[in-house]
Amino acid sequence: MLKMDHTGTPASAEYATVHLVFELSKAKWKLGVMLPESQKMSRYTIDGGDLTALSGRLATARAKAENGGKPVRILSCYEAGLDGHWLHRWLTEQGVISHEVDPSSIEVSRRARRAKTDRIDLEKLMRTFLAYLRGEPRVCSMVHVPTVEDEDRKRRTRERERLLKERIAHTNRIKGLLFGQGIRDAMPLKLGFVASLDKLRTGDGRVLPPRLKEEIVREHERLCLVHKQIVALEAKSKAELRVAAPGSAEAKIIRLVDLKGIGPIGGRELVHEAFYRSFDNRRQIGSYLGLAGTPYDSGESRREQGISKAGNWRARKLAIELAWLWLRHQPDSELSRWFRQRVGNMQGRIRRITIVALARKLMVALWRYLTTGVVPTGAVLRPSF
Repeated sequence: MLKMDHTGTPASAEYATVHLVFELSKAKWKLGVMLPESQKMSRYTIDGGDLTALSGRLATARAKAENGGKPVRILSCYEAGLDGHWLHRWLTEQGVISHEVDPSSIEVSRRARRAKTDRIDLEKLMRTFLAYLRGEPRVCSMVHVPTVEDEDRKRRTRERERLLKERIAHTNRIKGLLFGQGIRDAMPLKLGFVASLDKLRTGDGRVLPPRLKEEIVREHERLCLVHKQIVALEAKSKAELRVAAPGSAEAKIIRLVDLKGIGPIGGRELVHEAFYRSFDNRRQIGSYLGLAGTPYDSGESRREQGISKAGNWRARKLAIELAWLWLRHQPDSELSRWFRQRVGNMQGRIRRITIVALARKLMVALWRYLTTGVVPTGAVLRPSF
């Protein structure tokens, strides 16, 4: 059986390999095609999202590559971005070995005024893709494409995050409108808030102006709708945990919640943003979270530039929040003792730097806990009822 997914095989050995790169935009897609044994890249333009035209180009490329009598494979690459992962899945269904590259991992010219056109970008992407397939180290980073189920599972936590911001915005807007009239300590989510507006008096003893009151009522309606949706989302998430199947993402969440310091919301976000996928080692975890260091060592200049921040920013933010909670709820764990030994009574910048290091260590410990069942040293589990 031919291993059509083995990209490391030389093109002339077993397959007639077609290399395809995309420059995607909303209106037009630029395609760069390099046929077997060819040193020249052909360029084509199709309408954005026109799969019929793209299918025709794939069929034409296959037909031209079949002249050599070898089995044909097509290797494609495009930059991950607004189009998401649907194109990757569609290409895979068509028998194409698709790759999504992290745009920020591609090196660019450091000239003050560098030329940038779709044509140049297409050529640059093709050179980078070919170098990656040759096995050149660190030429670029490919995106780990989640399954449809894993990607859809993220929607609930991300929607909740957005709704919380909306609820805060509506609440602050109402409080601000009332504060401007000399009314302090308003509680918009308190039962009977709208009815109480008739009894409120401004700082100079007047009733609320009618148009201002109408605006507050409309703002309160939007606030109540957002709050209702947040409650519904949280109830649905709790219901899913109650019927968690062994080995599922929900089962991982329950295992994390068993540790003191990690609640259902934090555990859910951590699994959906990070631990839904598998990692081979701790370096991959640090890289994915953007918690890897970026040293600067050139000549006599040596310094540490801080963490890379190149990974999943949601997971990185959550990891640091959980690190602070870990210190509070797991004070006797090995990780907490490690933090106190290095920080002691110091405050300020050194404490903030060290908490980032603790966050990386904690994520590695939680990864081992989920994969091997080994509880972090000294950590306390919640009592089972």
